[in-house]
Amino acid sequence: MRRAVCPGSFDPIHNGHLEVIARAANLFDEVIVAVSTNYAKKYRFSEEERLEIAAETLGSLAGVSVLPMGHGLLAEFCREHGANAIVKGLRSVQDYQYELPMAVMNRHLTGVETVFLAADNSYTHLSSSLIKEVAALGGDIAGFVPSAVLKRMDALR
Repeated sequence: MRRAVCPGSFDPIHNGHLEVIARAANLFDEVIVAVSTNYAKKYRFSEEERLEIAAETLGSLAGVSVLPMGHGLLAEFCREHGANAIVKGLRSVQDYQYELPMAVMNRHLTGVETVFLAADNSYTHLSSSLIKEVAALGGDIAGFVPSAVLKRMDALR
């Protein structure tokens, strides 16, 4: 079985994430969406809420599951869950420059490979930070996020 991990904080998950996860699901037998927490970041949604939103949003995709990444290294999470690949979406050259050293280190640590998927052009401008900023300033984010996110973001206004 070919199993991949799509890691991220997903605060919030947006249509760019969904597009990459759906494409990964077409490439692998199983995809684990690993919801991570970076304690240096300030989150809009708790880890539990981010897990709920991701599970609600991705529930209809065959072969996709949502798990908390927990503490520790992504490479170790992959080993523990039998994943032989990490899938990362790239929006720009800057994303590649940021992700490449981590990909090499993960391969060095456990042999897990990283597969980079170029983002669809309609999503290259999206980031969770930008979506949170637009929403906080009263902008319409409906075209950029799944309904589970929109419902919760509207409740925060």
